[in-house]
Amino acid sequence: MIRGIRLALLLVAVVLLQTAVWPNLRIAGVAPEIGLVVTVGVAFAAGPTAGAVFGFAAGLSLDLFLSTPLGLSALAWSVTGYGVGVIQGAVLRAAWWFPVALTFVAGCFGGLVFCLVGAIVGQDQLWGFAAVRTVLLSALYGAVFAPLVFPIVRFALHDGGPRSSGPLGGQGW
Repeated sequence: MIRGIRLALLLVAVVLLQTAVWPNLRIAGVAPEIGLVVTVGVAFAAGPTAGAVFGFAAGLSLDLFLSTPLGLSALAWSVTGYGVGVIQGAVLRAAWWFPVALTFVAGCFGGLVFCLVGAIVGQDQLWGFAAVRTVLLSALYGAVFAPLVFPIVRFALHDGGPRSSGPLGGQGW
């Protein structure tokens, strides 16, 4: 129950940050996809199902503010969250840099899915060198925020029981 409330509050914070704060903090015209970064954190901490569900909810919430087709971010982020959760299951022990690298790769993958599906459904502006540049910069920008986001996600997913020794427990993440 408390975990669900924390995740809902985290989702609201993501939407507020993405729509009200990040547009004013662009670097080279690109803002990080903080919702995707949080989705990666949830998937890394809680597995593929939680990553896909949170990614879908975050993506759909942000799609309401975008001019692209409704559900495009939801699809890209849920697929990315599921993929990260599956990869997380194969990781026995992550080095300190692994979540940052994973966030960058997941940002590139999520952005690629977004652009590819968008181009298929007729969003021609999502196809080309400018889109690739935007995806890479956004993924890099998101990876910078991973060390700040992952502990917040870990707190939101913490159920109040004893601390686990899972991928995020006890290793600084």
